[in-house]
Amino acid sequence: MGLHAAHVFAIDWTDMPELPNLPDAIGDPLWTKPPTLKMGPNLPDGVPIVCPAPVDLTQALTLSEVIDLALCNNPQIKQAWAVIKIQAGAVGEARSAYLPTASASFSPQQTQVNYPQYPYANTITNGHMAYANLTWRLFDFGGRAANRASANLLLEAALASHDASVQKAMAATIQSFFDVLTAKATVKAKAQAADFAQSSWQATLRRENKGVFAKSDTLQAQTALAKAQLASSRASGDYHKAQAALIFAMGLPTNTQLTLQESEGRSARQDSKDLNAWLANAEEEHPAIKAAKAQWESAKEKIATARAAGLPTLDFVGNFYQNGYPNQGLQPTNANTSTVGLTLTIPIFEGFGTTYKIRGQQAQAEKAQAEFEDTTHQILTEIVKSYADAVSSLANLESSQKLLEAATNAVDSSVKRYDKGVADILELLSTQTALAEAQQERIRCIAEYRSARLRLLANAGILGHDLESKSARLESHQ
Repeated sequence: MGLHAAHVFAIDWTDMPELPNLPDAIGDPLWTKPPTLKMGPNLPDGVPIVCPAPVDLTQALTLSEVIDLALCNNPQIKQAWAVIKIQAGAVGEARSAYLPTASASFSPQQTQVNYPQYPYANTITNGHMAYANLTWRLFDFGGRAANRASANLLLEAALASHDASVQKAMAATIQSFFDVLTAKATVKAKAQAADFAQSSWQATLRRENKGVFAKSDTLQAQTALAKAQLASSRASGDYHKAQAALIFAMGLPTNTQLTLQESEGRSARQDSKDLNAWLANAEEEHPAIKAAKAQWESAKEKIATARAAGLPTLDFVGNFYQNGYPNQGLQPTNANTSTVGLTLTIPIFEGFGTTYKIRGQQAQAEKAQAEFEDTTHQILTEIVKSYADAVSSLANLESSQKLLEAATNAVDSSVKRYDKGVADILELLSTQTALAEAQQERIRCIAEYRSARLRLLANAGILGHDLESKSARLESHQ
């Protein structure tokens, strides 16, 4: 028997030069992109987020303009936006499981057969092999349906998480905006207190020179002036720090000169909306609760997916072979072969892998349920606290205004009495200190009200571009 050897030469297409990146001409054939990805993100009140934000930094910025800049430069919002795109792709993968898959290959080959003892019998065959396959899953006990439902729910969770990121960024930005205004008001109040102390010191100095008062009065006034100037300096530092934090949140250069447009003074009263209404609104509308609930529902669908993986599947299969079969040599004669049939796959035993996958998905669903309940509990707890703070801060606003008016009248009276020589320096300094404290209390009450109102709106998940329209739930013009 003679020896023979067969040599097969085939073109390896993986060695071909890489083709340039081609544009995605198909786009979104399975309609997986939500309207948000097509039209751009919106705030809960329907106002679109336009980036880059058209803001004139040479003018005093309104609250809405500050919000626009902050939202366009917030990295957490950008990350949440990318997650939406990722989940839209996952929805496309889940939907594509319902469509048939087709593949084809073409292999030019040369087959050479050598017989060392009989060289005249050597042969060389040039030709090609072609292969095509069509597979279409017809039935799988609901595995694809559960996977598709899970992907849709995760997309809903991604959309809600993006809204939650927007709410969080807006709350932080609005709080920083009010912090700057509060710090600016504090600077103004401390400067006014320093001016009062300066006037008192100059008055006592003049009277000392005339021999009307003793040196001790001048020293007391000078001490009060030093304290007031120190407090003014600290307030100025706090103001610059608050302004720097806001500039950083807006994504602007640290050396940006920022001027904010102060809101008009408002007199507030409690709205008729009670605590139960706020809680019900949060359970229905808060994006973080929506995201946690969607993730829980998705985890439950994953249980059905894992269970279906251990059940039979039915596929339609079609194949076409030309001049041979894959991973085999080229046939010496041309031949076309076609096969069509159904493939029933029945898992018999896989080492209990499916059993533990199902248990693992059940545990994941329990974990997601606990996270949903924890998220809901935290948000509702914060609403209860912020509602109580908002109600009490509304009452404190009127009291602080009365305190400020009384302290102002007391200072005016003491100045007149001091000028006439009826009151001493201690009375004058005491009333001035009381006025400074009243001014600080007024600023504090306004800041507490703004903060409580903001926390209530943010915890309820209803912050929008126009904060004042949302704030009407708590306050109105007199």
